[in-house]
Amino acid sequence: MSPDDNDGVAVRHPYRWVVLLLCWGAFTMTAVDRSTWGPASVAVGEDLGVALAGLGVFATGYYVGYVISNACGGFLTDWLGGRVVIASTLFVAGGFMVLFGETDSVALGIAFQAGVGVFAGCDYSAGVKLISRWFPAEDRGFAMGVFMTATSLGTVIANAIVPGLIEASGWRTSYHVFGVASMVVAVLCFFLLRNGSAPRTADRRELPGLAPLVRNRDLFLLGLAGFGGLWGTYGFITWSNALMVKGSHVSPVQAGVVVVIFGVAAVVAKPLIGVVSDLIGGRRKALTIAVLGAFVVALLVFGTADSLTAFLWTAPFLGVAAYVYSPLMVALIPKLSGVRLAGSAAGATNAFWQLGSTVVPVVLGIVFDATHSFFATFATLAAGPLLGMVLMLGVREDRAAPADAEGELPTSGTPGNLPPEASSQV
Repeated sequence: MSPDDNDGVAVRHPYRWVVLLLCWGAFTMTAVDRSTWGPASVAVGEDLGVALAGLGVFATGYYVGYVISNACGGFLTDWLGGRVVIASTLFVAGGFMVLFGETDSVALGIAFQAGVGVFAGCDYSAGVKLISRWFPAEDRGFAMGVFMTATSLGTVIANAIVPGLIEASGWRTSYHVFGVASMVVAVLCFFLLRNGSAPRTADRRELPGLAPLVRNRDLFLLGLAGFGGLWGTYGFITWSNALMVKGSHVSPVQAGVVVVIFGVAAVVAKPLIGVVSDLIGGRRKALTIAVLGAFVVALLVFGTADSLTAFLWTAPFLGVAAYVYSPLMVALIPKLSGVRLAGSAAGATNAFWQLGSTVVPVVLGIVFDATHSFFATFATLAAGPLLGMVLMLGVREDRAAPADAEGELPTSGTPGNLPPEASSQV
């Protein structure tokens, strides 16, 4: 079987763990960059003279850029290869983080946030493509679960570190620190990543044909369902700190602790849900529906809480429900699209998903400003995963991917060594 026939999906080489580690590291840094806004938002608003209801515009600026990069990043990944895309875009995103930490202008601040988003979204589709190449289908649930811990771990890191940095030296320091760290990780990815174990396929620079994706009803439904899920997840990340501080009068540090617990629970749960889905034969639709339903309930329960103790008890359950649907959905993507177009499919579906992240910060700001109701704001959040749960019912999990896109190499090969030609890949 030639590489062209099987799309270069990798055998189980030990190097696949290096690929997973680097992709995870890059994705974690963009997640930290994104999550920094939550604990820093109040301080930024006070420094730049922006009212609470207006803070959502900064987050929306980021997510507008993030949607654009997801829509384009997957296509670039299938065309140019994951290594170049993940390293170059992460480096530039880090640069915009540093610039945001220097701004005194609201307009420039929104523009710099959009710049971070434009370049931060590409590492997701590049990571999905690289992991799909290096991990056989039967192992992808766990691999994607580990990869997707990055989003929740980013929330943990930001909420654990940023409040302290703000108290010690101001909000600008956090953007400088995480921006430089992103650039360092980008350099490591450039020198250490390889696109796949089939160099002839990986080295081609052919424009990917996207017609099969345009006609794929199940990917479309998956994209809309993820829109609802991320409406809830990133609406919580963007607004939970400010809402707890302003709506329930807990301190910023205490609010950060709540969100850290929220994120830690997700970090632990994501690989576990991937393992469960692998053990039951890759059946991920039913698990996704169940998790989204639990997410709706958890948001409503959190919205009724009115004390730090109640927030602390609810946070781990909400953290699990708010995140573990994502590795299940991501593991479905190469199954529905085939590995050949996995980057484009991941980027396109995530662009839909991130539209929820783009709209929800402004909507929640309007709802809270109009009602001053903590519960009404969280009920608005819960509408997203409820929609996602309904849409997932229409996804046909057994739909076969294109025959030339999902074939896999045998899993014997030379497990102890990379193919000699792999070292020459871009």
